Amino acid sequence: MRQWIGRAAFGALMAAGLSASAQAQPPKITIHRLDCGTFRQDRDVSGFSDDLAYANPPLKRPFVASCYLIRHGERYMLWDAGFSAPTDLVALPRTVLQQLGEIKVDPARVDYVGISHYHADHIGQASSFPKATLLIGAGDWAIMKEPVPRYANADPKLLAPWTTGGGKVEPIVADKDVFGDGSVMILNLPGHTPGHHGLLVRLPKTGPVLLSGDVVHFRENYDNGRVPGMNIDRADSVASIDRFRKTAQNLKATIVTQHDPRDIAKLPAFPAAAE
Repeated sequence: MRQWIGRAAFGALMAAGLSASAQAQPPKITIHRLDCGTFRQDRDVSGFSDDLAYANPPLKRPFVASCYLIRHGERYMLWDAGFSAPTDLVALPRTVLQQLGEIKVDPARVDYVGISHYHADHIGQASSFPKATLLIGAGDWAIMKEPVPRYANADPKLLAPWTTGGGKVEPIVADKDVFGDGSVMILNLPGHTPGHHGLLVRLPKTGPVLLSGDVVHFRENYDNGRVPGMNIDRADSVASIDRFRKTAQNLKATIVTQHDPRDIAKLPAFPAAAE
């Protein structure tokens, strides 16, 4: 009898130990890069760099709208939401929802929609996730809540589930630790818009990855610290580019400039994920 009790107690201790060990395992963290629209023709991007404005010949580049699905254990965040629909100018072969279907991710499992800023090529499909919490810079949210937004390129209808008062919103003033363990950090990088942010994801195999939002649009902006004339605040933009660059250097991070196909290709092609 004593031997049976001893074995039972030992088994219970082993089970508790295994349970604790399982709980101590870090969550699986991955990034899927999604196709969220591409301009059908290369664009003259000279205007995105103030010292290349009116370049002759024009500086033409492919211009893509990429967005990203971040997995953290059993939870998900969508980072940016691309164009809303195909047009004469924009190709959009598959929606975000269709791409999630291909990798068997239920849209209801997306807890957060994090957006870098309010421009239409970054929020077009956000409303496909009306039950998710919207993570948006406080400065951008203030503009989207104005009766008539002061900037013509701010369209509150694209965020209707939240701007109409139905969805949950978390306006972000500074940085945001999304899952509470430092693995997914929304970084305060104002200047392009008042509440612009980027994203840092610490992947276990790939290492740190920095997603730019529009702190820079192309490698040329990053390499030379160039600021588009369209940015809301030039001084904030210069400071944000500097912060982005120093963060990348300190962490030895992979930089993904979200509009630049040369950088987007640093992450695996869909449906594979970076780990």
